Amino acid sequence: MKNIEFDHLIEEVKEEVIRWRRHLHENPELSFQEVKTSQYIYETLQSFDNLEVSRPTKTSVMARLIGTRPGKVLAIRADIDALPIQEENRVSYASKNPGVMHACGHDGHTAILLGSAKILSSLQQRIEGEVRFLFQHAEELAPGGAQEMVGAGVMKDVDLVIGTHLWSPLETGKIGLAAGPVMASPDTFSMTITGQGGHAGLPHQTIDTIATSAQVVTNLQHIVSRTVDPLENVVLSITKFTGGTALNIIPDTVEIAGTVRLLNAELRSEIQEAMERVIKGITEAHGATYRFTYEAASDPVVNEPKVTEVVEDTVFELFGEDAVVRVRPNMGGEDFSAFLNEAPGTYFFTGSGNRKLETDYPHHHPRFNIDESALEIGMKMFVRATFKLLA
Repeated sequence: MKNIEFDHLIEEVKEEVIRWRRHLHENPELSFQEVKTSQYIYETLQSFDNLEVSRPTKTSVMARLIGTRPGKVLAIRADIDALPIQEENRVSYASKNPGVMHACGHDGHTAILLGSAKILSSLQQRIEGEVRFLFQHAEELAPGGAQEMVGAGVMKDVDLVIGTHLWSPLETGKIGLAAGPVMASPDTFSMTITGQGGHAGLPHQTIDTIATSAQVVTNLQHIVSRTVDPLENVVLSITKFTGGTALNIIPDTVEIAGTVRLLNAELRSEIQEAMERVIKGITEAHGATYRFTYEAASDPVVNEPKVTEVVEDTVFELFGEDAVVRVRPNMGGEDFSAFLNEAPGTYFFTGSGNRKLETDYPHHHPRFNIDESALEIGMKMFVRATFKLLA
């Protein structure tokens, strides 16, 4: 199918896609609470021809487009949830829900996939095989919605899967690609260190949880620098340290929490064992006790090279070789990996950063926004890649 044939279809739908995106941006909902969002998506999909629309889980949506000839099954995924952030953008479509905001582009992802579904559903006669449009809930909150959708059977018989992330660090018009690991597993941990509180002027009568916990934090950093192979990509960050109620009291307990990011899931057990060894050794040395919990989240996102190559060829055909950016793996997390564990695929980045439009703020920032011209680019990628992958 020639590009010009579907360019006309994209031109017809692109203003509608912007309206969908702005409606979603105005009405964000948090993870596992996407009741109105999923209903809006469901009703919009039902207005298209040739789709079988269903609700795999309470707040997710799937649409199936079954072609007129047999072939492969391709799944395309968009995430739909928002974040607990108070929006600071002064735009006509700013969030109407206090403290909730689409600050990561999921409103754009959803609009791109809706537009792609509308276009592809009108081309059913040209489809060889099947396209499944997956609108996933709860990407932002562990354990995430992807695995829940997989458990509901959305990936049964799927041969290939793709997805994209609007990416503010990448200039609009650029497509970021990487074969192999591209995003990390966002594991989390927490611990409570318990000692014996007392008067700050009489520390010898206490088991000082602040001093003990400070040593735990310092020594946990040695795991990455001195325990893990330096050629591996690992981040261990302490993001919470809570203890004490007054300036003259040593507290009984301190709570510590944080995240571990890995590009190699096989390192999980090694990191967890090393962390507990450090915590146990330091607390015992100071007469304290501890409780430690490590929560494995989604696996790293690992792109299959052959599917990535097809998507790269799609970029070349649509926008030229200069549009391709070879991105380095980043340590952000994405539960798209749950779909990749079921079928080979690739997750690529669609640039949406534009300094003039002030859409270059980082993700999860209260001023985050997208260059809406990137929506058309995302649709072109999905539509063209669909025909290439099914072929």
